[in-house]
Amino acid sequence: MKPGRLKTRPEFLAVQKGKRLRGPYFLLECLDRGKPDQPPRIGFTVTKKQGNSVERNRMRRRLREAVRLTAGVPFKPGHDYVVVARRDTLAAPFDRLAAALTDRVGESANQTRPRHARAGHSSGATDNIRTPGTSSPAIRNE
Repeated sequence: MKPGRLKTRPEFLAVQKGKRLRGPYFLLECLDRGKPDQPPRIGFTVTKKQGNSVERNRMRRRLREAVRLTAGVPFKPGHDYVVVARRDTLAAPFDRLAAALTDRVGESANQTRPRHARAGHSSGATDNIRTPGTSSPAIRNE
């Protein structure tokens, strides 16, 4: 299934609330829209700190071509994907770039943990508060 495109800023911002997978060449953000009957959509972005406009456009073109040529990329229907390029995208061998994209998209399909529920962070109301006269924080549940 050929992926559609993300084009507007609100679409890109919505995907930021989903899963994030870091890699050597790019960051992949993924969001389940909850509409499995619709095709997947993908967007590409490069921050200004990654280079001048010529370099940023080259990074985007390389990533778009990797998506186009890699028919085996397992994009899930009803999902949105944003690929945020890193500087290493320019120098990376194209076959490694395409393989990394396939791997990251495959990982996003298998990963079930949402972005806000990171390991080591509890959602309970626990505060670390220093009590007067002690050197270590006292943990107080409220």
